[in-house]
Amino acid sequence: MEKVYLDSAATTQVRDEVIAKIQDCLVNCYGNPSSTHSFGRAAKTRVEQARKTIAKQLNAKPSEIIFTSGGTEADNMILRCAVRDLGIQKLITSKIEHHAVLHTAEEIAREYGLILQFVELDEEGSPRLDHLEALLKADDSKKLVSLMHVNNEIGNMIDIDAFAQVCKDHGAVFHSDTVQSVGHWEWDVQKTQIDFLTAAAHKFHGPKGVGFAYIRKDSGLRPFIFGGGQERGSRAGTESLHNIVGLEEAFTLAYEHLEEERKYVSELKSHFIKRLKEALPDVKFNGNSAVEGKSTYTLVNTCLPFSAEKAQLLLFQLDMKGIACSKGSACQSGSSAGSHVLREVLSEEDLQKPSLRFSFSMFNTKEELDYVVEVLKEYAHS
Repeated sequence: MEKVYLDSAATTQVRDEVIAKIQDCLVNCYGNPSSTHSFGRAAKTRVEQARKTIAKQLNAKPSEIIFTSGGTEADNMILRCAVRDLGIQKLITSKIEHHAVLHTAEEIAREYGLILQFVELDEEGSPRLDHLEALLKADDSKKLVSLMHVNNEIGNMIDIDAFAQVCKDHGAVFHSDTVQSVGHWEWDVQKTQIDFLTAAAHKFHGPKGVGFAYIRKDSGLRPFIFGGGQERGSRAGTESLHNIVGLEEAFTLAYEHLEEERKYVSELKSHFIKRLKEALPDVKFNGNSAVEGKSTYTLVNTCLPFSAEKAQLLLFQLDMKGIACSKGSACQSGSSAGSHVLREVLSEEDLQKPSLRFSFSMFNTKEELDYVVEVLKEYAHS
């Protein structure tokens, strides 16, 4: 049976070079970075080198990079600390955010008695810049805005520079969940007036369980986790050195090969869309996921023209054929409630049809995509 992995938006295959770096670190650099002897100093050097590598690529300062266990922790840390420390009175986000932001925002609003507002979406499911500006202009309260750069389910991209600028113009603090963006798109935090962003290594061929937060210098945030004072006091706890080293290697390779891999993966996506349209003429593509320039090149979200009966068994049938994809994001695949993103984007009629997210990487081939299309076509006519 052929095995085809098309769920890279959930997690990516780890590069061989990254695995080698992690193994070498586990064997040869096992000291605690907080220890003052030579073993500890060697480990500390590796942590700080990784911090410098990331900061240089983002055009940030090393002190602005804080290592975390991943994107969810980074989002929680930033949102909670910003509300706690910056006198935030209104929290503005959208209803299509990842639950790491959406649920956190809802919980913080309850805890602190904040006003929680949602930016309206356009017809394709992207936050409207004009409505955000209207919310920011409404009064002089201190506001925190959190809007993701690339949506993890439908792939829609916002004009991050424009959103960041309108927040700065109106004195709002701006955070973006960039977990689906970092490692796939270029970043310059001096050009993009963003206060906070987040990343997870496993989205760009690194290990799970490690990520980072960018926190602009002099932001005013106090520590999130208290203890031994690691991560410049912001996040105590012994650093996961081998994961940080793996993150650095994956991050470095992602940007070294960005242009060639983006071109290759973009061609895969275009090929898949073309073949799907040929095989299933009534197929629809959710949000902007099939629109070049308005969505990321790494995924497409499809609304398939199958009956309710066929829809119930679709993922099972694909899995039986060795095909891995996603019904919504992996983080909520166990939920019976369905995708909160698609509920905001699709009509009632299309919500009754099966929608699947197919996400690609450099490890995929056109032959694999052709196989998937043939399986879908065969199932549609069975």
